[in-house]
Amino acid sequence: MKYIIDPVHGFTPIEDGLIAALVRHPLFQRLTRIRQLGVEGLVYPGAQHTRLQHSLGAYHLTRLAADTLSGSGVELSADEREGLLAAILLHDVGHGPFSHVLEHVIVPTVSHEHVSLLVMKAICAELGGSLPTAIAIFSGTYPRRFLHELVSSQLDMDRLDYLCRDSFFTGVREGNVGASRIIQMLGVKDDHIVVNEKGIYSVENYLMSRRMMYWQVYFHKTAVGAEYVLTGALRRARELMHAGAQLFASPALAYFLQHDVSETEFDSTPDILQLYLSLDDSDIISALKVWQYSDDKILARLSGDFINRRLFKVRIYDGQAPEGALGDKRREMAAALGISLKDAAYFAGTVTIEKDMYSLQADQIRILSRSGVVHTMPEVSEIIRSDSTAPAYRKTYLMYERI
Repeated sequence: MKYIIDPVHGFTPIEDGLIAALVRHPLFQRLTRIRQLGVEGLVYPGAQHTRLQHSLGAYHLTRLAADTLSGSGVELSADEREGLLAAILLHDVGHGPFSHVLEHVIVPTVSHEHVSLLVMKAICAELGGSLPTAIAIFSGTYPRRFLHELVSSQLDMDRLDYLCRDSFFTGVREGNVGASRIIQMLGVKDDHIVVNEKGIYSVENYLMSRRMMYWQVYFHKTAVGAEYVLTGALRRARELMHAGAQLFASPALAYFLQHDVSETEFDSTPDILQLYLSLDDSDIISALKVWQYSDDKILARLSGDFINRRLFKVRIYDGQAPEGALGDKRREMAAALGISLKDAAYFAGTVTIEKDMYSLQADQIRILSRSGVVHTMPEVSEIIRSDSTAPAYRKTYLMYERI
């Protein structure tokens, strides 16, 4: 067994056999070239960590959770344990460049979760059929439901790691939740993950910290504005290439800018998947560096804005933006930049974001009482109950070019 030293969790054992083979695999190592937080490094300079670091961290926490469950009497076969660890290790392997930012621009109709599943199936075939249990756990089809909940739920090891990790690298300490405390409180009841009632306050802190991180980091106004610039440059490049323009791009990036690829095509055409998996952050950065000198002034300005961190100004409104505010800004952009009102949409736009602390629609976080009765978080937490019944918290971001 080998170890790596993780700045967040310390020594992390890499188990021999399948896990070591997956860590060495080129498709997993590709994640070293994809930033975990996409554009947030433009706001928090320390946020340069990668999807690979996060995947290893989530694996480490899942390993601790499996040990905790086994120690409390939950029987896990060697195949189930290895499958669980492989599933969490590969859960983000389908991410594209800049993580979530470009997911709906390069392949608008294909989710990274779907791509991750395709990649796991491809690796499974390559490694002699070694991942069927991992694939079933990841996709939620394995008979023991609680194993999937450790990978994907409102209280999973993915979320626990990214909160701790993103907090560490951004310096926003509010996200540093007590992951080890929560893991020590885990158990299984009726095939669902439960938390011992002594861990209620730790779960409350986790949920509040997660909301804090979303509004303070993931939805930071500068980051939202940067995403608009970046996606705008890619949308403009796509528009130009669909019209027949020749633009500098890596072969893989050029393909996805020129073609609208469906989920069905991803499933049926291995070459498309391979092209997608050859993309990483460097494809986008190298293209933007060239595009900033493009003859197309819209593409040139957007690309130069991102490369040189001339990011859009952003105003935040509770609920909706004032009526007419977006139209006024677009007319201002059209006049100032000498472009049409239609093209001014590249330089002024809005996005409305809504995020709850706790979802009543998703799988519930279950609390196990001393008497053995299972309750959901809203039933035992006044904080969560009040928040869940309150109107959804919504903000509208009005973003526009600095003229």
